[in-house]
Amino acid sequence: MRQVKPELVETGRVESLTHEGEGVVRGGKTAFVGGALPGESVSYIRRRRHRQHDEAELVAVLESAPERVPPRCKHFGVCGGCTLQHLDGAAQLAIKEQQLRDNLERLGKVAPARWLPALKGPQWQYRRRARLGARFVHARARSMVGFRERYSSRVAELERCEVLAAPVDELIAPLSALLTGLSIRERVPQVEVAVAEGAVVLVLRVLQAPSEADLEQLREFERLHGVHLFLQTGGPGSLSPLSPPAPPLEYSLPEFAVRLRFEPSDFVQVNGELNRALISRVIELLELDGQSRVLDLYCGLGNFTLPLARRALQVVGVEGDAGLIARARANAALNGITNVEFQTADLADPELERATWAKQRFTHALLDPPRLGARAVLPILARLGLKRMVYVSCHPGSLARDLGVLVNELGFEFLAAGVADMFPQTSHVESLAVLASPDARE
Repeated sequence: MRQVKPELVETGRVESLTHEGEGVVRGGKTAFVGGALPGESVSYIRRRRHRQHDEAELVAVLESAPERVPPRCKHFGVCGGCTLQHLDGAAQLAIKEQQLRDNLERLGKVAPARWLPALKGPQWQYRRRARLGARFVHARARSMVGFRERYSSRVAELERCEVLAAPVDELIAPLSALLTGLSIRERVPQVEVAVAEGAVVLVLRVLQAPSEADLEQLREFERLHGVHLFLQTGGPGSLSPLSPPAPPLEYSLPEFAVRLRFEPSDFVQVNGELNRALISRVIELLELDGQSRVLDLYCGLGNFTLPLARRALQVVGVEGDAGLIARARANAALNGITNVEFQTADLADPELERATWAKQRFTHALLDPPRLGARAVLPILARLGLKRMVYVSCHPGSLARDLGVLVNELGFEFLAAGVADMFPQTSHVESLAVLASPDARE
């Protein structure tokens, strides 16, 4: 730990963790201490002042919690990409489950009839999609590549990353050297990672056209590391491969005999193994049969839709991004799946009831919305004739709010809930809930 002035150091006992994985110390003004665990006695220094609390930096652990483990990454505590590497994996899951319970009780005023066992996958080298910051620092005469520092907007000085999928986990330092040597090193603010089965793509956001010498260095990096570089000059539509033709990016779902292709900028679940387990659990919980008609809202490029179609009579996928819908249709054709239909619709539109899908009848539904949740579609779900529904969420707060509406206002029965460890070593909570509709109980 760094040396600080003695008069600035405070001590206290940690009561709990925030949803961001920081230790909560009360007594006087509350302090959120990064790297501290419940039950520990710690010393800390306040770094950022807020109205209700302060953010604090851990100085020393005076009394350790039994769940504390040595962080695997030597950059832990500086890099803001991971916040829970100092906590045993089983304890991480227990805390995420408790966060889900607390949100359901406090925000939604609901509780499931049963709790599902947590879905677990790889703890390290799992992240196949990531957005890394890049910044040339004159004082160090080099480009930094990685996640942001925990207590600032600066890019952390990293050598490697323990959660990025291979081979990108080993490419942080080589990327730093590459960008440092470019003439446009101050005009490359971001590197986006996409690790597919059989191909690795790195997208460089460039604010100035690279010189011919730059392009040769970039091509040499491709050859040396076996990756494919793309240059992005503007929005997602401006991506172009450095060395055409661009390789196809795809991942497989063997249990359902499905392959999905995606573009370097497309959203895909970051944890491939956990994604396969999550799809299997969702389909098991939906209890489909050969006569099921399924509605898949926020369907993206067909991650759930196409496996669902392997088990159901018909599936309708709805998504607001027309580009993703085009790729979902292409994925259906790629897999020879004909009992699926895709529609483009803004699922936050207050006039959704006019949409074609909203006037149809379905036996089952799946929701996998973004962090803001699915508020606009909830009233429609109660009118579709559903028997069963699964809600997959990346934010326990919005999930709890929406479940409160579904259960307390629309009459759905809350059957089960659980977490999926999509982002080990971080405080991110992925969860799912199973509901039966009012129609199913008539």
